[in-house]
Amino acid sequence: MKKQQIDALWAHVHWLGVLADTGSYTAAAQRLAVSKAAMSQRISELEAAAGVPLVRRTTRSVRLTEAGQSLVDSTRGAFAQIERSFAGVRDLAETPQGLLRVTVAVALGRQHIAPLVAGFLRAYPDLRIELDLSERLSSLVQDGFDLAIRHVATVPETHVAWTLCETRSVLVGSPDYLARRGMPARPEDLAGHDCLSYLRSEGSPSWSFEPAAGGGARVSVGPRGSFSANNSEVLREAVLGGLGVALLPDFSARLYVASGRLVPLLPDWLPVSAYGNRLYAVRPTAPTCPRPYVFVAYLREALKDGFRVGEG
Repeated sequence: MKKQQIDALWAHVHWLGVLADTGSYTAAAQRLAVSKAAMSQRISELEAAAGVPLVRRTTRSVRLTEAGQSLVDSTRGAFAQIERSFAGVRDLAETPQGLLRVTVAVALGRQHIAPLVAGFLRAYPDLRIELDLSERLSSLVQDGFDLAIRHVATVPETHVAWTLCETRSVLVGSPDYLARRGMPARPEDLAGHDCLSYLRSEGSPSWSFEPAAGGGARVSVGPRGSFSANNSEVLREAVLGGLGVALLPDFSARLYVASGRLVPLLPDWLPVSAYGNRLYAVRPTAPTCPRPYVFVAYLREALKDGFRVGEG
């Protein structure tokens, strides 16, 4: 193999070392701030260049072969020295500055991201932020965004994602509505209620629930009601107005449950896949400047406790 080909593989060897330390492609990708697909591709390229398998994959874990472990052990010292040398010049890095363009869904952005911007800009006065509030899933590359804040179950493996916090869905109704229509005890009881649904592009809506104690079968119901919307704030206002019950993300329901204006329903059941179960900061590639990193770190610290329903 030519020297220039070997030189091109140094980063691949480092990634193999991170994979050995973490034991999974997902964890290694998160540590390196790259996509899982990119991680897998680099290891495959390294194995092709080496001519021997370097990783042994099972359904539950990833282990290095003898050849892979030998390569990691023989290069670990060199990479440790590089890390020490880099740490010595880290303080010379420029202060984050310039424009950071962020896109986020309307309700989440209004309620929880926008209120954090002032504190962030006070901490980083050389930065500017453009915050795009939209329900449209923008193409980050085509539309020129540095980050997207997404409330989803999964993100594309082609993108880099940082988990900001855990979230969950909660079924709620107003005291006035429940006084008139009664309190549902099981998911099947929702057939006798006005169910206000989140408007989605795919097919008819379906609400699914699993026993909170575990071990039981999933129950799905088709919500029927006089109103639907593609914004959780609008749905929340409809519930507050007594139009029916609705599944809301916890970040939209929390303060209203705490004040007694909304009542959580079916406490023995957990909604499944109504909304995402995590907040992510997403990019198509790893950042080459510190702006996205510092904003993600700020959000993770500010949102670390999540949105526990019933707490102010």
